[in-house]
Amino acid sequence: MRNTQFSVAVHVMAGLGARARRGECAPSRMLAESVNTSPSFVRRVLAKLSKAGLIRTSTGKNGFCAVARDPKTITLLDIYRAVDAPKAFAVHEHPARPSCPISCGIKASLQKVLDRTQASLEADLKKTTLDGLVSELTS
Repeated sequence: MRNTQFSVAVHVMAGLGARARRGECAPSRMLAESVNTSPSFVRRVLAKLSKAGLIRTSTGKNGFCAVARDPKTITLLDIYRAVDAPKAFAVHEHPARPSCPISCGIKASLQKVLDRTQASLEADLKKTTLDGLVSELTS
């Protein structure tokens, strides 16, 4: 099963970033409609974004969500880390077979590749701000 929380979080943050330009907030229901998914799933993502200090929320009949910081200072890496997105890939946990040199060395080799890949992914995510993404989507 694929983990889509990061892409949903970016979608939600882009919607909030666009609304922030107009001085507006959004209810979670409207954000769920934009993503075309269940409000409960979006609320779980919003809770993680709130805990990370990326959004502020209020509850109740007139509840709202809004970006908590200037969208120029929020990067995709901030969002990625807020939702605890999975790494680029996972190294398997099957025990090594001592009689096989591949089996004995593959995990360490793959871990090096994963570390480089993950560092590259995070460096790239850090280059894109929420404001830049919103500009790209609304131009």
